[in-house]
Amino acid sequence: MSVLKKPFTAIAAAIALCATSLGALADEPRYNQVSLRAEVSQEVAHDLMHVTLFTEGQANDPTKLAAETTSAMNAAVEQARKVKGVTVSLGSRNSYPVYDDKGQKITAWRERAELRLESTDFAALSQLTADLLGKLKMGSMNFSIADATRAKNEDAMMKGAVDAFKARAQVLTDALGGKGYKLVSLNLNTSGAPRPMPVMRMAAMKADSYGGAPAQEIEAGTSQVTVSADGTIEVQMP
Repeated sequence: MSVLKKPFTAIAAAIALCATSLGALADEPRYNQVSLRAEVSQEVAHDLMHVTLFTEGQANDPTKLAAETTSAMNAAVEQARKVKGVTVSLGSRNSYPVYDDKGQKITAWRERAELRLESTDFAALSQLTADLLGKLKMGSMNFSIADATRAKNEDAMMKGAVDAFKARAQVLTDALGGKGYKLVSLNLNTSGAPRPMPVMRMAAMKADSYGGAPAQEIEAGTSQVTVSADGTIEVQMP
């Protein structure tokens, strides 16, 4: 029997310790948890220009067509690389057969290849685009905020988002009749919504009209950058 006393003694001690802990918790002030959100927004000017140009052709001989496409793209890439501050990359390239009216016999092949250009120097890229439109066709032109610019603005806005969260937390605490609050969790999130851009007139013009033509004036627009603070507070009641 003396051997069995030790386990029972340990269990009794554990129960006593648990009861003591529960008693201590009962003495702590009670809190009500509330989730809330605050955000700050700012218009940021686009400082990065994106242009997609393409070549597209059709021929009976797919090998000859591929060679012509490659030649056109190589010439465009070589010309684009000479412009300082412009990032050059190749986009998608695909070819597919063209069938007769009955859809049974291949009558020709079509091939399309893209050239993508990007720069913070709008004037240089706009002039390059005008020059290349004598050889390629316009696919798209759009604008965005450069990663470094976005990060700089978001960092500056984070303090404002936190301050707005704290102010709202205090308003809620006062509305609930609390005597204070403590922060349980807080998450900061960022987002940006680009503004609609006008359709570029150059996309509708014939490519052969660009021989030596001046570059189009650029209106890059803005995006609204938002930093939000989502979190939970515990309001201490009297």
